[in-house]
Amino acid sequence: MTVQSAAAVHLPEGCCFVDGRFLAMACIVQKFGGTSVADLDRIHNVARRVKAEVDRGNDVAVVVSAMAGATNQLVDYVSQASALHDTREYDAVVSSGEQVTAGLLALCLQEIGVPARSWMGWQIPIHTDDVHGKARITDVEPDRIKEKFGEGQVAVVAGFQGISPNGRITTLGRGGSDTSAVALAAALGAERCDIFTDVDGVYTTDPRIVPKARKLEKITYEEMLEMASLGAKVLQTRSVELAMNKGVRVQVLSSFEDTPGTLVVDEDEIVEKQVVSGIAYSRDEAKITLVQVEDRPGVAAGIFGPLADANINVDMIVQNVSPGGGATDLTFTVTRADLSRAVKLLEGRRDEISYKDLIHDDGVVKVSVIGVGMRSHAGVAKSMFTTLADKGINIQVISTSEIKISVLIDEEYTELALRALHTAYGLDAD
Repeated sequence: MTVQSAAAVHLPEGCCFVDGRFLAMACIVQKFGGTSVADLDRIHNVARRVKAEVDRGNDVAVVVSAMAGATNQLVDYVSQASALHDTREYDAVVSSGEQVTAGLLALCLQEIGVPARSWMGWQIPIHTDDVHGKARITDVEPDRIKEKFGEGQVAVVAGFQGISPNGRITTLGRGGSDTSAVALAAALGAERCDIFTDVDGVYTTDPRIVPKARKLEKITYEEMLEMASLGAKVLQTRSVELAMNKGVRVQVLSSFEDTPGTLVVDEDEIVEKQVVSGIAYSRDEAKITLVQVEDRPGVAAGIFGPLADANINVDMIVQNVSPGGGATDLTFTVTRADLSRAVKLLEGRRDEISYKDLIHDDGVVKVSVIGVGMRSHAGVAKSMFTTLADKGINIQVISTSEIKISVLIDEEYTELALRALHTAYGLDAD
């Protein structure tokens, strides 16, 4: 039987002809971070990866970050030009790094025979609010990119940027290219959003500390969101939140190795759910204890209200029980970067808050066990506390959610705690 050529038959919409077979076309969004496009050699490597996806018969949109180090250099230029700079001009300067990468990748694709063009955020357009430096995406209009898909063209999109209601360029904050990619994938109805990084997937914990860590084949949005917010640097938190809200399947994989990555998907896609899927840690923690705070209505608001007004985020909170009223101790955590500001603010309100002493410590680390299986299994907390106790590790603060248990411990025990917990929950690789 002879197979007719693609030119001799009418192709149904959404199909293509590859290697003598009709294949249903999919839309794939690929995102490449700064290390993946650090120089021209790596950009050429990215172009080859994009071509491989095009050769599979898919429509492809590529979102790129600035070349490694470029954004920091641009931020330095702005700071040197004007210490109290106009944030609108800051965005105009800092967003240019992605523009360079997008243009270079489009040229590299054209050089290997792949039709491509670069797109700035405002050209699509990607609409945002007008909070310059940390804008949020409000809408994406993908019609022009879809039109170019019909002409067989790859869209190379500058990540991290959009356009405000006033027509000014905005940036989405550090790590914003992940968010750009997920938002574009949602608007295009993409089958998948592939995030290419310098790691080959999501691991049960940091493999640099725990050599027996395993790469996960799949992880739920909720688990990934917890891991991202608790210190795992694989994906930006906002991008995971957007993917979960929009139902975008995300794959994390390596730019430098041709191996399967980790799919971030809805819980329903995972048949056998692990009780604990991963263990995260964050060294960006500092503990503050207010000793003998007056135990009365409104005292917590008097402490945490001013901290919130100063944009100081408070995480874990523990208040000791005060039998019969009187005074109580209140312990909470902030980021290390915010510690000095928080201490100064609280010391300035000492008379109003009425506490005896303030103790602070930045030599702590937060360790968290995460897993959707916790919802239906008892004993997860007991295992954590017993394991740490057996290793002589004292727990300073505890907080929980439906799929997470976090503890604050002395920083010197980080590696011991991670390895012990990883083994205790059966996460070690064979």
